[in-house]
Amino acid sequence: MQASKSTASPVSRAVLLVDDNPHGLVARRRVLIDLGYQVTTALSAEEALGLLEEEGRFFDVVVTDFRMIAMDGVELIARVKVISPATKTVLLSGFVEPLGMTEESTGADAVVSKSAGEVGQLTRTVKSLLARSVTRKPAASQDRGRPPLMVKNV
Repeated sequence: MQASKSTASPVSRAVLLVDDNPHGLVARRRVLIDLGYQVTTALSAEEALGLLEEEGRFFDVVVTDFRMIAMDGVELIARVKVISPATKTVLLSGFVEPLGMTEESTGADAVVSKSAGEVGQLTRTVKSLLARSVTRKPAASQDRGRPPLMVKNV
């Protein structure tokens, strides 16, 4: 299945949503688009990696489900950190508490539990991660695939 892309505005921040459950993608995508984010979806970790490696493509945040078929969300996050270290990552799981998932144990910048309060927690988490840094476009002389310079707000 092809990745879908929606643009809320030309200045919106880019979010990549990854989940092998299309119903989960639809709901989260709609909420993030309504907040003004440019949202791209992928139905597998492999599809997400392909999008991340496309020339000229940068995502500010990758939100991934934990449990997927070929590659889980923790492995995807590790690969994202290699391909695009400036990209923030959020791990979603219904097993956060039972498995003791934390940012430290998963490598994610944030871990969100799938629950009744998931939508609110996810939107606050994405906003918070994006508020921590300002993205600048890379200079034309920088190599393809290098992340933009990240400057922390003071």
